[in-house]
Amino acid sequence: MKSPDRGNSGFWNMLRQGGVPSAIASVMGGATAQQMAFIRSLMREQRRPEILHTSLNRLETVIFDLETTGFRAQQGDEILSIGALKVDGHHILEEEHYYTLVQAKRPVPQHITELTGITQQMIDEAPPLMEGLHGFMHFVGDRVLVAHASAHDKSFLNAALWKTSKVNLRHRVIDTIMLARWLEPNRQSYALDELLAERGIPIEGRHHALGDAKMTAKLWVSYMKDITAGQKAETLGDLYACLSHA
Repeated sequence: MKSPDRGNSGFWNMLRQGGVPSAIASVMGGATAQQMAFIRSLMREQRRPEILHTSLNRLETVIFDLETTGFRAQQGDEILSIGALKVDGHHILEEEHYYTLVQAKRPVPQHITELTGITQQMIDEAPPLMEGLHGFMHFVGDRVLVAHASAHDKSFLNAALWKTSKVNLRHRVIDTIMLARWLEPNRQSYALDELLAERGIPIEGRHHALGDAKMTAKLWVSYMKDITAGQKAETLGDLYACLSHA
């Protein structure tokens, strides 16, 4: 993904409005400063209340997944890869996808390499975190985010956003586990593999960020079809209300 071409006009005003200290801006590279400014600007534009009135049949989402060095972002684990694709209503936009590896300071554990196929050499040669994160946020824009077990992914995104841009994620995030618990409250397990199998979705490319995002997108669409066909919820606001009482 390419960075948005904002030109130089008004650039330093944008930095100041984003709250980036001038001392930091003066030592940052131009590209990195632009990436930070874009991310900070994007976060300020989120949480628009009117989106709650959007029909689920027309809701624009980005389904995403991360691979990481471990499970504890607050204890130093880091993002290794980001995968995402866009969904409009019930339609998966197969060509609208994003994937990148990113550099991490923490070494890639052997068990993570065995699970994901991501090696230390791949990470050493990957783009910097800021570049990968900026590309992802540019891809997302103002769409609603969807992930499976989203607390994990959100914690890592927040850690990365704070590390690079001193902001927290402001996008609305929906967890497919919450949808599954609402629609199928008597299940004993809400593991992704079991939910995919239950819906007849082939398990392909597991533990690859883009592969998992694609399968989660199919799960999301399957749930959305059930919800709208059964008139359980019509808008995003309806969906939030139902999930809050599940």
